[in-house]
Amino acid sequence: MAGRLDGKVAVVTGGCSGIGLATVKRFVEEGAKVVIGDLDDQRGHEVVGQLGGTDLLSFVHVDVTDAEQVDALFQTAKDTYGSVDVAFNNAGISPPEDDSILTTDLEAWRKVQEVNLTSVYLCCKAALPHMIEQGKGSIINTASFVAVMGAATSQISYSASKGGVLSMSRELGVQFARQGVRVNALCPGPVNTPLLQELFASDAERAARRLVHVPMGRFGEPEEMANAVLFLASDESSFMTASTFLVDGGISGAYVTPV
Repeated sequence: MAGRLDGKVAVVTGGCSGIGLATVKRFVEEGAKVVIGDLDDQRGHEVVGQLGGTDLLSFVHVDVTDAEQVDALFQTAKDTYGSVDVAFNNAGISPPEDDSILTTDLEAWRKVQEVNLTSVYLCCKAALPHMIEQGKGSIINTASFVAVMGAATSQISYSASKGGVLSMSRELGVQFARQGVRVNALCPGPVNTPLLQELFASDAERAARRLVHVPMGRFGEPEEMANAVLFLASDESSFMTASTFLVDGGISGAYVTPV
């Protein structure tokens, strides 16, 4: 039985952990060739070896805030495997110093904006020419449920950056629809990733405040997000673009009070 991504080439940023790693695994299972962009060289090469070797995957060290390195990442996909069919622009950070606007300093604000928003701009800018030339492609940008509602625990720059990702994704989805390129925003709810675990590790009360708002009563798993990304990457979502794709356990759809 053919895989849902047979013959496609995907680029995944932040592909060494969390949602990115789960998506890399899912893409390979479904027949894609994958180029992983990340800063973690050791883990990147380990993932390539574990999932099938360089016939199926490549790792590229990339700082996603550097335009030249991002351009080289997507060119590697084209040069190595022949096309750029899917771009999952997923790299992001959520540092503890990004908190209330009253306590978050300008340096912390700018760092999060660069990694979470500017990197998506750079990745889209690098992917689009390849996809336009091909006349097809799917871009999935990782936004967040906090792009559509206020967060229970303030992360001012993170929330603002994800709002920017969502807005940019909508605009690009509209602009390039008739050139065969689809652009959608994945908006996860709280997900059980190292990023979230680190954020809440020293603050159980903060985690509880976040969790109580999720109707399903639990955080999502990276594999659940990867399944959503797979759908957006595949031809099964061929009539979807400029979409806000919420996978959030119902958090954006209901007001939930503590039990």
